[in-house]
Amino acid sequence: MIVSAVNAQNKAAHKYVVIGYVGGYKGLVDTSVLDVKKLTHINYAFVNIQHNRAWLTNLKTDSVNFKNLNLLKQKNPDLKILISIGGWAWSGNFSDAALSDTSRKAFAASAVAIIKQYHLDGIDIDWEYPDQLGIGNVHRPEDKQNYTLLFQALRAELDVMQQQTGQKLLLTAAVGAFKRFLEHTEMDKAQAYLNYINLMTYDYFQDSLGVAIHHTNLFPSKIYHTGDYAAKAVADYITAGVPVGKLVMGLAFYGRSSIVADDVNHGLGGKTTLHAQGGGYTFLKDSLINRKGFKYYKDNDAKAAYLFNGTTRQFISFDDEWSVKNKCKYVKTENMGGVMFWEYADDKKGYLLTQAYKSLN
Repeated sequence: MIVSAVNAQNKAAHKYVVIGYVGGYKGLVDTSVLDVKKLTHINYAFVNIQHNRAWLTNLKTDSVNFKNLNLLKQKNPDLKILISIGGWAWSGNFSDAALSDTSRKAFAASAVAIIKQYHLDGIDIDWEYPDQLGIGNVHRPEDKQNYTLLFQALRAELDVMQQQTGQKLLLTAAVGAFKRFLEHTEMDKAQAYLNYINLMTYDYFQDSLGVAIHHTNLFPSKIYHTGDYAAKAVADYITAGVPVGKLVMGLAFYGRSSIVADDVNHGLGGKTTLHAQGGGYTFLKDSLINRKGFKYYKDNDAKAAYLFNGTTRQFISFDDEWSVKNKCKYVKTENMGGVMFWEYADDKKGYLLTQAYKSLN
């Protein structure tokens, strides 16, 4: 397959993707809770990198999970299952694997061998982050160009398998939804090899610098100043040369929390004193929203929901059905590729998946 063919695939009759990350790193996946008729893709997280090769660290459970995930195609024959390589904890060796032609070819061959052995549909790369600090990751200036070359090598290897099997194989990436990521990559070049680019439009909370902010807001809030939000990430990627139809909006199926110094603005924009436990959306909806001293609030400017407990001064930022509906409306208005979410286990009852599916269909 030549690069232009990847672009052609995305110009077919538009169907919004709903990509769910499923955490196999925890062990066996309970596939009975996966509402696969509302999903288009499952990204299996994560595959590790060792000795410049894609590596199944948990081979015993990974192999069972792949088998069980493939069985879900009986319920949804159009479902695509990809391996996601890297993630926050396992991106440490990407820079070495991408460093030379030899290492890139070896890595690509090992990754494609996994999807060939387990009859999967593609590869997702979650490199956190090229030429930037992650969690104990090797990084070097050459990452900027090598990031592109890694996708080139993967696409070439996938094309060989595709020609052999006649099966359409996908290559996607999970990317930082902030301008710094774009400054350390060549997304205008890398996108040519990718079917979809999954914007991690969440965890903005981590850049709060001691202030309680939304971690997954669509627009900026007027209560505090921030440089990052989802709509800005979309605009920045388009400016960088990425076709909007390849961009996928990230949804957070979990909340982030902190303790604040006072109750001004119900905690939003307040000085943080401690980190606190957030929790998945099923837990938040069933146990905390307007319960146990927590009150529910909407930031209509940011299109973001949050909880605040005036007694404990605990602030929790999260996506809910209302914010997901607004994100999906934005996806449709801007003609983006669709939505993705991290991760399924945080909302086992499927409240947010149901809303996303309803909003996009």
